Amino acid sequence: MDIQAGQYHDESVGSVVTLNLAEGEKLHVLHPQQIIAYRGPSSGRSDKLMNIKGMYRKHKLIQADFTGACRLIAALPPGFSLKMIELEGGDELLYDFRNLFWYSSGIHMRTKLLSMKNMLFSRDVIKMKFDGVGQIGLLTQGLVCQEQLHPTEPIYVDASSVIAYPENAKLELTVYGNNLASQHMNYHFKMTGQGTVLFHAGEHHRRLQQDMNDDGVIKRFLREVIPFGGVFIK
Repeated sequence: MDIQAGQYHDESVGSVVTLNLAEGEKLHVLHPQQIIAYRGPSSGRSDKLMNIKGMYRKHKLIQADFTGACRLIAALPPGFSLKMIELEGGDELLYDFRNLFWYSSGIHMRTKLLSMKNMLFSRDVIKMKFDGVGQIGLLTQGLVCQEQLHPTEPIYVDASSVIAYPENAKLELTVYGNNLASQHMNYHFKMTGQGTVLFHAGEHHRRLQQDMNDDGVIKRFLREVIPFGGVFIK
């Protein structure tokens, strides 16, 4: 399968991605409303209602199955990007289903019930795990980063930015730094283990833009030095 970024890419208007499927290739798209153009036989697309083992409390999802040869053009909202992940079997990462844009044939999804501790940390009940060989496409806010975990040396990742992490990773919800630092940051996952963690940077782009556009130096100073100043000082 060939994936190309479109000619239009702008922070304010979004971007497009082109997916080219060879003869016989199959692609399962979970956000079919983002497909804005299609080249191929009409019979090459088949939509269906799908229930992924009661996920999201048995809410139904529309899945569009495409069979090549065909060409798809998908629109991405402003600030979003598409990241393709190659899976070769034995993948240990747990993904947030909301980030899944598509997956190729040969990939099978399984739901994984999180431990009670991880449910409280992530405020989610289940994650997705994939088996098989193929590709998946992740729809993320901003660019995707990937960092290697260490068995004993932790990495701190903003909890709202995490896309996927190894099933056997050790998680702890915390903040870090001195008192002033911990008062002015989101909760982070303190992570140790083996494998890699994926996270995106979308929300932090907007925060920086707000800071740069705010010309009130005194207000900005007070927000930083007063505990919870960002809540009380607008």
